[in-house]
Amino acid sequence: MEDHISPYNKKAKCNFPKNITICDTTLRDGEQTPGVSLSENEKLDIAILLDKLKIPQIEAGFPPVSEKEKKSIKNIVNEGLNSKTITLSRAKKEDIDASLECGVDGTIIFIGTSEIQLGCKKLSQEEVIIKSMDIIDYAKEHGLYVGFSAEDATRTDLNFLKKIYSEAQERKVDRVHIADTVGAITPQGMEYLVKELRKDIKIDINLHCHNDFGMAQQNAISGLLAGANIVETTINGIGERAGNTPLEELIMSLKVLYGIDLEFNTELIKKISKTVEMYTKIEIPFNKPIVGKNIFKHESGIHVDGVIKNPFTYEPFSPKIVGQERNLVLGKHSGSKAIKSKLNQFGIKIKENKIPEILKIVKETSENGNIINDNILKEIVEKI
Repeated sequence: MEDHISPYNKKAKCNFPKNITICDTTLRDGEQTPGVSLSENEKLDIAILLDKLKIPQIEAGFPPVSEKEKKSIKNIVNEGLNSKTITLSRAKKEDIDASLECGVDGTIIFIGTSEIQLGCKKLSQEEVIIKSMDIIDYAKEHGLYVGFSAEDATRTDLNFLKKIYSEAQERKVDRVHIADTVGAITPQGMEYLVKELRKDIKIDINLHCHNDFGMAQQNAISGLLAGANIVETTINGIGERAGNTPLEELIMSLKVLYGIDLEFNTELIKKISKTVEMYTKIEIPFNKPIVGKNIFKHESGIHVDGVIKNPFTYEPFSPKIVGQERNLVLGKHSGSKAIKSKLNQFGIKIKENKIPEILKIVKETSENGNIINDNILKEIVEKI
């Protein structure tokens, strides 16, 4: 696939951790998108595609939600995927029991730690530590892989955050989560936070970034560069409010811009993106990075000419890498090269002196608000 990436890209030389892991939470946080409810079969389909993509960990759901949720998670576990299956749990024994009942590999225990979260739950910092550590012990005693997530971590007092993560580390938790619950941290803030935590925390650090200010991916990359090594993502960036770090954007940015190849089957990206779009009924914007309809579509005459001569002129990587296709379209910005390319595509031979006339009609038709699809072009040619 390396030959499908533009050799003209200048890869950033950065020191990333060597053990970067992706945990996809489309089936949990993604499904928490208002109005989205996935069926058992839909969840299983998405999990199978994530497994084929070679995502190491799938957060399959939140068992306490309902019996149907439990069944959906069990179905995924029983599929025998290579991906590890984990759940989300509150700091409650019944949640751990529900996860154990599902047969998952692990669970993420979360509890609010910021001043506003503590105020809502009427708990002191000490009470939160005691409650959390008891449940961590309980989950570890039952053989689960355990992540500990401080909800609203990025708005939590730093000294308290260090204290509760250190306590979790002492209890042999497998990783700690920085939850940017309302997407309120900046990339510079994330860098500082991770570096501060790394002074005391030696286990894995997971980044759960929300996109309220459009900085989820930047925050994730900044956190990785500062020493975190796990990122939670969702397909198409869906999730609560503005969503989460988009899976497709993160893995392709790492691969193309930073030279970090996590060995995913990226040619499945478009397929899984379209599947999630279909099941959630959340339309992918045409200009959505990586998977949008317009990402490999070219109309401008200058761009079409460049792409015909060398696709990397206006594409940083080949559409094949992510399961997309290049599409040269006609419109008011088109040039003669685009007309010739389209005619060659259809095997239509026409005199060279007729090209300007066809181009003129194409431009006029487009400026009148009409889309120049293949049938329209053929009609124009027939009238010449």
